[in-house]
Amino acid sequence: MLPFVILIATGLLMEHLDPIPWYRQIFRRLTTLWWLKACGTMAFMGVFFAAYFAVLQHPLFPTFSMPLTPFDTWVPVSAKAFPVYASLWVYVSLPPALLLRFRSLAMFGLWIGALCLFCLGIFWLLPTVVPPADVDWSLYPEMAMIKGLDAAGNACPSLHVASAVFSACWLGRLLRAVLAPAWLIRLNVFYCLAILWSTVATRQHVVLDVLAGILVGGGFALLSLRHAGRVTAEI
Repeated sequence: MLPFVILIATGLLMEHLDPIPWYRQIFRRLTTLWWLKACGTMAFMGVFFAAYFAVLQHPLFPTFSMPLTPFDTWVPVSAKAFPVYASLWVYVSLPPALLLRFRSLAMFGLWIGALCLFCLGIFWLLPTVVPPADVDWSLYPEMAMIKGLDAAGNACPSLHVASAVFSACWLGRLLRAVLAPAWLIRLNVFYCLAILWSTVATRQHVVLDVLAGILVGGGFALLSLRHAGRVTAEI
């Protein structure tokens, strides 16, 4: 009788210790507070775009053209870069979609908001533009929309890059928290790098913009993740 009891107890203990598969954890996270995440993300983007284009059209001082480096010529213009560039708005929605707690969601929103305000402040006080590219844009009709809207302004630091790096760091932390496989974590890094490449391959930014964006995005990600680790055990 005793061995039978021990066997049952061991089985229950092993079942308790057996971690939930990563894909089930991701599904649980995606479905938790999904309505708040969806509405909050759309509202945030609406406010952001209004502020972004206001700063783009009304800088405080004359704009300064960013200098080119030899590295800029190493990245050719590519029509394939446009869908990657545009996919940023889906990519930056992934970290908040995977957050499990309202407190973590609010914290993420405050930090990404701070990053955006920091960059918008620079754009307003120190406006920069990308120098005209020697490219016949009629050969790349899929890029006409961003060329008409963004006008290659608000250049340095690249907010596109900063938000991608910030999101990649948070997404990497979340993937490790659910014990995601290594290939998924590597895919996250690869896709972030692809977005960085796309900002130059579409000629929306120069390499110096990208480097500045990496510093800003990485700095805010480091501070925010440290803050999250101090105030909550699980994000």
